[in-house]
Amino acid sequence: MTGFLLARPDSVVRGTGVRAVHRDPWQAAAALREGAAPAIAGALPFDPRGPAALVEPGEFLHTAGPWRPAALPELPRVRAVVQTPGPAEHRARVARLVRLLEDPGNRLRKVVAARSVLAEAASPLDPEVLAGYLSTRHPRADIFAVDLTPAGREGATLIGASPELLVHRRGTWVELYPLAGTLPRLPDHEADTAQAEILSASAKNHAEHAFVVDWIAERLSPVCTGLSIPRRPKLVATHDMWHLGTPIHGILREPAPNALELALLLHPTPAVCGTPTADALEYITGHEEDRGFYGGAVGWCDAAGDGTWVVAIRSAELAAGGQTLRAHAGGGIVAASDPHAELAETTVKLRTLLGALDCAVPPDGE
Repeated sequence: MTGFLLARPDSVVRGTGVRAVHRDPWQAAAALREGAAPAIAGALPFDPRGPAALVEPGEFLHTAGPWRPAALPELPRVRAVVQTPGPAEHRARVARLVRLLEDPGNRLRKVVAARSVLAEAASPLDPEVLAGYLSTRHPRADIFAVDLTPAGREGATLIGASPELLVHRRGTWVELYPLAGTLPRLPDHEADTAQAEILSASAKNHAEHAFVVDWIAERLSPVCTGLSIPRRPKLVATHDMWHLGTPIHGILREPAPNALELALLLHPTPAVCGTPTADALEYITGHEEDRGFYGGAVGWCDAAGDGTWVVAIRSAELAAGGQTLRAHAGGGIVAASDPHAELAETTVKLRTLLGALDCAVPPDGE
């Protein structure tokens, strides 16, 4: 396994070897602040109460420019074997959530509902090769591969192609690009353009997006000055999806939190959890299967406090041995959500990762 890889369109960060392991991210942040750690790299779980997979790498290399993987060998055959929950149950879960969100006595306003697909490969998958295929298919995404052994998931690797920047810090400059509000891309150009216009005009999706932006502004205001937040989100296109996204910038107040501390301040956002965040987290952990590191964060921070963290979506956990992987996808549920549309959205999101493996996502009716 590579150890740690985060390949952004304009830079590549690698960490190899292990000087020290940190399952408590606050301990890792303290080690950076005290000068005891030259760098931290790894992953945060979806549930902040779980163990992180963070290490002080033995070697830490940051290079400019895009990642250019070597010639990629042919992938083994991969097939989907189990959906958890199945399509009918996911629709039922969404319907139950909608009824809860419609209840005026309920505090929840949004909950992200997720499902997963377990896939099997005919022979072991190499994490770096899979990351290379993801980079080829999604050149504008943030590609990551992280060893999860430090979190007790021996030999497992978190792999993905995230479209969403959680936070980037350079000096006192901080940048975020949250995404929330989504519709699938369509193969026909005219229909796809119309789909983007539908998303741009959707009151339901704008309301969902506003939950995220307002929450981030509330979290950042105590540590930032001159916070710049556009009044309306932009349309963001990926290979498979249209998103609403808002580029946010700010200047950190002194003493400035380091990049890992900022990630811990922001994670999990309403984009992967819900609103109010604490209530949504309790609902999800009480009603869903363990998400592990799906919806968590992947990134790094150096001794100067600079670093980058991306949201661990469009991802899968490759088990030790490399022959099984579990891919997750989710969608934000609000009172106006439609269970059939929400199921279809997760199916398209699953294609980001499974499509790179030429693994068909099971039809929604199965």
